[in-house]
Amino acid sequence: MISITVTALVFGVVFLAELPDKTALAGLVLGTRYRASYVFAGVAAAFLLHVVLAVAAGSVLTLLPRQIVHALTGVLFLGGAAMLLMKKDEDEEEIRKPADQSFWKVAGTGFMLILVAEFGDLTQIMTANLAARYDDPVSVGLGAVLALWAVAGLGIVGGKALMKRVPLRLITQVAALLMLALGVWSLWEAVTG
Repeated sequence: MISITVTALVFGVVFLAELPDKTALAGLVLGTRYRASYVFAGVAAAFLLHVVLAVAAGSVLTLLPRQIVHALTGVLFLGGAAMLLMKKDEDEEEIRKPADQSFWKVAGTGFMLILVAEFGDLTQIMTANLAARYDDPVSVGLGAVLALWAVAGLGIVGGKALMKRVPLRLITQVAALLMLALGVWSLWEAVTG
């Protein structure tokens, strides 16, 4: 059974944390050079793989005693909030253009770029934390993958327009505030639970 509340919470947290990330900019660059649907197919497949790995890691954490899980996820959320607040603005990274623009070449470029760039990234760690926190792998996985796909779609189709309207720093600060709140809440439950 899917929890709409958990899915929506995970979507919001992961969406806000991923929006200022370099992969949104990478998607924008790829989307301006290649067919958007080909780019999205590769990027979406890589994000799906990352979420499956993160949810599996988070599900393993649920085998620990509940207070330890709350304390561990609380500390990791606080660390994630600190990382977001201390993060420097990232510039577009140069992405090598494949000579062949077939579906497999373009989708493969997008897949490999995201697979490498996002491995061990903040949103992957957050997804593992959320999976451990809520012990609802399907809802967490669904919320995380939809958020990552939404950011990828925005980046591929219209990231530049969004960044002109909403300051990147504001998005980062809102994401950090949400992570800070989740961290404090998790630590409170570890102490009182």
